Amino acid sequence: LNNTLSSPIETNKQITKGVLRAKLSKRRHLVLPRVISPSYLDELMPPIVTTLFEPQTVTYNGGVANIKNWKISCYLEVMEGGIPCTNPHGGLKNHCWELLETCNDLFARWYRQQHACNDRNTSTYKTDENDNPIVSRIMTFMTRYTPAPDENALLKHVDGAGKVDGSVVLALPVDRWTASAEENSFEGHGGGLTFWDGRMQRNAESGKREVEEIKYDTRSGDLAFIDRAVWHQANPITRGTRWALVIFYKVER
Repeated sequence: LNNTLSSPIETNKQITKGVLRAKLSKRRHLVLPRVISPSYLDELMPPIVTTLFEPQTVTYNGGVANIKNWKISCYLEVMEGGIPCTNPHGGLKNHCWELLETCNDLFARWYRQQHACNDRNTSTYKTDENDNPIVSRIMTFMTRYTPAPDENALLKHVDGAGKVDGSVVLALPVDRWTASAEENSFEGHGGGLTFWDGRMQRNAESGKREVEEIKYDTRSGDLAFIDRAVWHQANPITRGTRWALVIFYKVER
C-alpha cells in the first residue's frame, strides 16, 4: 500500500478522525484529501488516457441518473449477469490492480469505523485477521466527464440503486498527456462532489426541513467513502475533462 498512499500512517488517523466528525454530524460519508498519492496517479494515468480507456455505452436501471445512454465510462469489473455490460476491460483492470486493492483496504477500514457501536448489523459481517470487514468489489468503472450534454455530470443519485453496501469515488489527475493541462483543466468551471447527508436543516427560502447539502471541491488523490443509499452527485463541468474511478462494494455477511 505504501506506494499508492500519500502517507499510510496519516491516512489511518484521517479515517479515524474523519469518521468521528462525520458521526457527530450524522453523516454517512467521508471525503479525505490526497489519500492516494497524486504522484502515483500521475504515473498511472498516461496509458489510461492514451490507449486503455475505451468507454462503453450502457443502458440499465432506466438509465444512469436519468441519462438513457450512458457512454462516458469504461467498466473494469461488472456485476453478475453482465450488468451493466458484458465486456469489462481486463487490460484496464490489470493496469489499475494495485490501486483497486488499496481502495479495498481503505474502504474496509472506513466501513469498520463507520459501522462501529451504533449498528445492529456490525456483528453480522465477516472479518479478516485485522478485524476489518471482508469486502469485495461488485462493480468498478472509470468515467471521463466533458462539457457535452449528458457527459458533464452524474446528477443526484444513490449508487447501485441502493443495493450496494457502500462505494468509493477517487478523483483522478487532470489529463496532461493528450493535450495541455491548460486545455483539459476544469479549474474554475465546476466539478467536485455534492452530498445530501447529515442533519435536517430548515431551508431559509421555503421554510421546509431538508437534509444538509455539502459540496467538496475534489482534486487528484481525494477519496470519498460513501455508505449505502447516500444521495450524492458528480457536479457539472463547463470546460476541460474530469476523470474519476468509482467502486461499488459488497460487505461479506
